[in-house]
Amino acid sequence: MDAVVWIVLGVMLAVAEIFTTTLFLIMFAAGAFAAAGAAALGAPPVLQALVFAVVSALSLVGIRPVLRRHQRSALESGEQPFGVEAIEGSTALVLERVDAEHGLVKIDGEMWSARPYDATQTFEPGRRVRVIKVRGATALVWQDDISSAGELPEARG
Repeated sequence: MDAVVWIVLGVMLAVAEIFTTTLFLIMFAAGAFAAAGAAALGAPPVLQALVFAVVSALSLVGIRPVLRRHQRSALESGEQPFGVEAIEGSTALVLERVDAEHGLVKIDGEMWSARPYDATQTFEPGRRVRVIKVRGATALVWQDDISSAGELPEARG
């Protein structure tokens, strides 16, 4: 009977972790499953609680930091970004007017639907913009400070 209680507790903690995504509650779930194993082997309740505490503490101290390190984004860890992370922060060329309703930009040779990061802004074709964030298949863009008019420096004179 004790094993079932520990299993239920472990499942509840694991489900709660799904909603928090902090990698904190899952360590206690591991402790509960270990305590369930001890209970299934016939350990007394005091030993089950000790197994729960020790496994949870060791998981928090030993496993969680490793998982957190691997969970960080490539930009935070200094690694070469790829996928959407590589696009964020890059420059794009407006191909079709970008406003709150629709827009199209070219990022590294690929066409992306786009919306302004600030919904009150609009960007006309030929303008250079900066990709701030990517949501789904839509790039959220902002005025690029380097060439706000989309012109080469020698063409402005």
